Amino acid sequence: MAVTSYTQEFTTPIAPSRMFKALILDSHNLMPKIVPQGIKSIEFLQGNGGAGSIKQTNFTEGGHLKFLKHRIDAIDAENLVCKYTLIESDVIFDKIEFVVYEVKFEATDNGGCVCKMTSEYHTRAGVELKEEDIKQGKDKAMGLYKVVEEYLSVNPGVYC
Repeated sequence: MAVTSYTQEFTTPIAPSRMFKALILDSHNLMPKIVPQGIKSIEFLQGNGGAGSIKQTNFTEGGHLKFLKHRIDAIDAENLVCKYTLIESDVIFDKIEFVVYEVKFEATDNGGCVCKMTSEYHTRAGVELKEEDIKQGKDKAMGLYKVVEEYLSVNPGVYC
């Protein structure tokens, strides 16, 4: 099994604690509300959001994916860090065994933050993963970050 790592980041004027609450702690409520055209529901299959919890994201019909299952490996609300693993999906596991993500929200001098995500793709034996193989998923993740940023910008009292 090979491991391919990617790092991506973006800067936002939104405070790190608000981004963490929206994207990590309350994503199961927020995402279906602000992107109903793409995300049908997010539910906990096991646990309530802490380490060891398993969360399933269900997508609307007609999309590329039907569902994703993530296991939360570690969550540190004080340091605004979450580590989780993509453990199951309806389409992407022909090349990949699992994907480990670490998301950090670091404060910037202007009151905003830098959101950093590291992704480790653990591929099946003999499989070479190319960046174009995962580009669509990376682009969608960044798109969700931007949608949350916009939502929080127009709703300054939310997740304070």
